[in-house]
Amino acid sequence: MRRPHLLYTAWSFPPSRAGGVYRALATVNAFARAGWDVTVLTVPRAVFETSTGIDPSLEETVDPGVRVVRVDPHATAHRNDLRAWSRLRARNIELWRGIDRLRDLRSFPELTYGRWRPELERAAARVHAAHPVDLCIGTANPNVDFSTGAYLARRYEIPYVMDYRDAWTLDVFSGETLHSWIPGVARLERRLLSSATEVWFVNDPIRAWHERRYGRGDRMHVVANGFDEYEVPLTAPVRPDRVNGLVFGYIGTVTDQVPIAPLLQGWRLARERGDVPASAQLVIHGYLGHTGDGAASGVLGEFAADGVSFLGPVSKSRIGEAYADFDALVLALGTGKYVTSGKVYEYAATGIPIISVHDPGNAATDVIQGAPGWVGARSLGASDIADALGETAGIAACQSPEERAKAQAWGSRYARHAQLAPRIEALRRVVRP
Repeated sequence: MRRPHLLYTAWSFPPSRAGGVYRALATVNAFARAGWDVTVLTVPRAVFETSTGIDPSLEETVDPGVRVVRVDPHATAHRNDLRAWSRLRARNIELWRGIDRLRDLRSFPELTYGRWRPELERAAARVHAAHPVDLCIGTANPNVDFSTGAYLARRYEIPYVMDYRDAWTLDVFSGETLHSWIPGVARLERRLLSSATEVWFVNDPIRAWHERRYGRGDRMHVVANGFDEYEVPLTAPVRPDRVNGLVFGYIGTVTDQVPIAPLLQGWRLARERGDVPASAQLVIHGYLGHTGDGAASGVLGEFAADGVSFLGPVSKSRIGEAYADFDALVLALGTGKYVTSGKVYEYAATGIPIISVHDPGNAATDVIQGAPGWVGARSLGASDIADALGETAGIAACQSPEERAKAQAWGSRYARHAQLAPRIEALRRVVRP
């Protein structure tokens, strides 16, 4: 019997540095290591180079057995070279934008990405003709990624999985249903869900919301993001130089949703009150906004005299080196009961004491609240954040190597392979190579 063949569709795939790329990368690698042939449909490298940016080191972590097919989406949103613009776009941008949106919606009800659907379907048919596909997985967003599996299921009765690393009609920050002005979105989502073999969600609150809205709970599963191990291990040892000054660290993209201003105000207050030693530092790693042009740079500069520094992004494959320089970690997240973030699992794996600076009602609290050395701010008020920083500083200053090892053992349950293995085994019983 031949090896089963997975066709995986993901807009974000190495060398993209967008947040969703890590889940996609880990999933295809897990299937490849479980004995599957894997083909990935994604976009050309140039799309990432002109939009979200790239991390070339990620390409080196793709399993050698994974075949990557890059399909041009013909999307105009990422064409930033004015010399490549049409005369209509250059001279009448509003008229051009209206026509361009119709081109997207003609293929799939999703702006910017909709026109990728016919290209994906043609590419999927070619892949299947050359090497029969046994299972499809699409990870979204964009939601057009789901169209590949639906197409092959309709034409060849191939089972498919919808992997919601985000949500389509749920605002995970507000908890409100998103009512799109684009007709047919809810109807299409319901139809796709009804014929999917499995549907994956990153946490149970999001899964439960979709079950209440669409039913099909027997097909819905939680596949948490988990953490991935790269070139440098995440299990950082206790830092011997902490006696010269504690170092708090934040690693992640600083978006408008991240409460960076309340964090910095709480940090300043904690230093003024003596909750945190004057020698302590707060180091922030990451990108300022998804495209590297966030507005947080000015806010960060205002707090330089308070021991706050911004050191920019770090390579994912060597992120363990950055963690090894920290004595405590700051988990700052946007507000929303459906918000988890993959960062929470990575933080837990390090064993380093963690302070949560986010709404206590976030889904991330359910994940991290049992971790040894975890402290949660009672609110996003500066005084509550300062209190939590002070408590975390006390834990970080005294954590022993044995306590660090205990915390790392607790966090190991969230390894990505532990989340994926049950689903891969279940799907292996479904396919018919």
